[in-house]
Amino acid sequence: MVEYDLPPKLLSSLSVAAEHVRRHDFIHIFSHYDSDGVSAGSILACMLQRLDVEYQLSFVPVMDDDVLNMMSESNSDCILMSDIGASYIDRLGDIGKDVIVLDHHESDLECGDIVYINPHQYGINGTTSACGATMAFLLAITVDENNWDMVRFAFGGIVGDRQHINGLLGFNTYLEQGARERGLVTFMDGSLIPAGQLSQSLYISTEPYIRGISGSSSGVKAFLEEAGIQYTKDYLDLTDDEKHRLSSMIAVRLLEQGVSTKTLEETARTRYLLKDMNMDAETLADLFNACGKEGMGGIGLGICLGDKDSLSYARELNYNSKKEIIEATVELDKMKVTPMKNIQFFDSAGFTGPLCTIVMNFIGDPDKPTIGVNITEDKAKASARGTWAQLSKGVNLAIAMREAAESVGGRGGGHDIAAGANFQSFRGQEFLKNLDEIVGEQILNHAK
Repeated sequence: MVEYDLPPKLLSSLSVAAEHVRRHDFIHIFSHYDSDGVSAGSILACMLQRLDVEYQLSFVPVMDDDVLNMMSESNSDCILMSDIGASYIDRLGDIGKDVIVLDHHESDLECGDIVYINPHQYGINGTTSACGATMAFLLAITVDENNWDMVRFAFGGIVGDRQHINGLLGFNTYLEQGARERGLVTFMDGSLIPAGQLSQSLYISTEPYIRGISGSSSGVKAFLEEAGIQYTKDYLDLTDDEKHRLSSMIAVRLLEQGVSTKTLEETARTRYLLKDMNMDAETLADLFNACGKEGMGGIGLGICLGDKDSLSYARELNYNSKKEIIEATVELDKMKVTPMKNIQFFDSAGFTGPLCTIVMNFIGDPDKPTIGVNITEDKAKASARGTWAQLSKGVNLAIAMREAAESVGGRGGGHDIAAGANFQSFRGQEFLKNLDEIVGEQILNHAK
């Protein structure tokens, strides 16, 4: 492996951020509530705890004016942000506080009087090569080299944002090298078989989502009997022959389901076993995500602090959450998604982001970006997911969602492969129509 060195300008910016952190005895952390955000926020909280700096940790679903007001009214003179902030960097300098932003979402806004560190500033793609947890971890080891053990938590954010799908790149490569050298992460060959006890893991499996097996106890039992594998066996206890047999049977079912070979390859990706945590990074990402989405991101911090009760509670939250998601997936699979010329969409009552990913990879048309729309009485939230193949044809969901949302008076953005938007509910159909046209124009312009 070729040694990866961080850019000197990044190291300089991280040093400046570290100096700002050391000036304060109380810091208010704001972070996103998904797996990457919970990972990033927890890393920063652990960093401050080791510095003996008091802190408050707040997880939020979106960066908006309400969150900006919370920051303005905070009792802390220092606001430390992770996995959010890029969409507000032009306004954060006006809240009268020392502000540090560690984000990886692309933004073309002018930065105000704040400390702003984003991989895009150094020519690194924040969609594939550095996430919020990556940036938080880099600050943590800049503050104290002894914080390298937190790289395990950072891997929860990296895989939670799916930056490991095609191999680790960019700044994540630096984390990989350090983790290998220190023996903190073990790299294992991937598999289509979900981790954990098979009777449970196959039932709640959404990656892969196996029609007739995922969400069906009888389907799981029949499938394992056909494979000649005990119902209660754990993935880690399978023999090589059993792994090969079960993985081959899953592959056949998925191909019959219409899943692309590219998706199969991405699903059978490398796994990362975390030292002294008795789990792989994808499991940790699931736990972080379940805690955050249930409004209990602090439980994720408890896991990082080694609290056994937090881990036990997070496992329960995760199982219940995955059970609800798989039940929603089975129902959506029955209803099917609605196709438009360039996109496909579905109405969602919840779990919009996860359902978008599942539909995109295992249920819907692989050639069209998938949009999930969750409409409440006044507001609508939309999530969009694409594939690398779609991106190669010119699709950029960050731009498309932003432009479509702005066309109906809303706000949107994110990554080229995964993005979100907010707008007024009554303009939902107009939003989808405009989004369909924008995506079509992107594809047409790329083909010229």
